[in-house]
Parts: sequence; C-alpha cells; structure tokens
Amino acid sequence: MTTEQQPPQTPSPLPLTVGFDLDLTLVDSRPGIKAAWEAFAAETGAEIDADLVVTRLGPPLEHEMAYWFPEEQVAEMVTRYRALYPAYAIEPSPAMPGARDAIQAVRDAGGRTIVVTAKNGPHAELHLAHLGIEPDAVVGGLWAEGKAEALRAHDAQVYVGDHVGDVRGAATAGAVAVAVATGPCAPEELREAGADVVLTDLTDFRPWLETYRA
Repeated sequence: MTTEQQPPQTPSPLPLTVGFDLDLTLVDSRPGIKAAWEAFAAETGAEIDADLVVTRLGPPLEHEMAYWFPEEQVAEMVTRYRALYPAYAIEPSPAMPGARDAIQAVRDAGGRTIVVTAKNGPHAELHLAHLGIEPDAVVGGLWAEGKAEALRAHDAQVYVGDHVGDVRGAATAGAVAVAVATGPCAPEELREAGADVVLTDLTDFRPWLETYRA
C-alpha cells in the first residue's frame, strides 16, 4: 500500500533508466551486517553494539567506524572489516519485499536498472549475485548528493532509496525521488527531505511505475 504519492511526474523522453539504492531498499542486509560487525568486534577486541549499528545503515562505512575507533584508526579498521564482510554478511541477507519484481517492472517497461550505493562495489555485487538480482550496472562508494554523479552518467530519471540521503542524491541529479519506508527514515522524514513519492515498500513500485509511464 502506498504511504504517500504526489501527482504523477512527467516521464522523460529519454529511454527509461531507474536507479536503486542497495541496503534496505533492494537487500535486507541487517542480519549479515550484524554478523559481520560481531565477527569484527571479536577479532579486534573492540566493544561494538552491532544492534545499534544496523539501526543507522545508509551512510558510508567510514561514518559508522568513526563511532567506535579514533580517527587515525578508521581507515585501517574499514579495511579489516571489509576483509571479513563476504564470509559473514552475504548469505544471511535476504532480498527486500518486492525487490526482484521492481527490477523486472523496469525491464517490462523497456528500461534499464542501475544500483547506486554507498557500499563498496564488489560487496554490492556479491549481495546481488547471491540473490539473483541482475541490474544493468552497479556503482558503489557514493553517498547522498554524491550519488548524483552516477545517476547523471547513466541518465537515470528515477532513483529509489530508503534514506533522506537518497532523496538528496535524486534531487541533485534532477531525478524523481521515490522513497521506500523500509529503512531508518520514517515516511515523514522522507517527505520533508523532498521525496516526490513515498511507498511502503517495493511491492508498490510496479503500480507506481505504470502510472508514471502512462
């Protein structure tokens, strides 16, 4: 069920390209990320609240690491965490409801899909391959307004994400900001950030896309 939807936007004359965020938009990476942080804490001996970590997914890993380590150790610890990530985070992380159908809906409309995420690209690709989700391109390492770089490069007219940073990225790129209320940001936060559309989850995406393309 749609949480809130503005009047349909005017479709672009360009071929349809839709961008998607990864964590908590296409993939419920909370179980895997929690497992990875727990393994990382055990290896490093650091006291880390993995349950707290997974309540604030979205920003780059460096942001989260800075809560637990002094600035001069962050880069080293990011490298150590990423080395552990594939063994702990991929298998436990399921697709979000409607994720596969959202990708297929774009294909059914004759369009392309790209994933633009703050997660590093190789780990994003591992998640997608494990789940059998096959976008046309994956771009990692971009956050908030920085996501506009990839969205513009791929001529994306729509960007779908769960975080206010995703809304800002879409706006910076001049794309329609479709927000899903499946992450850490409440629907009212997403609306206040400027989302053009707020959906409960991706099961509502196909009906919205059909209206957008009409």
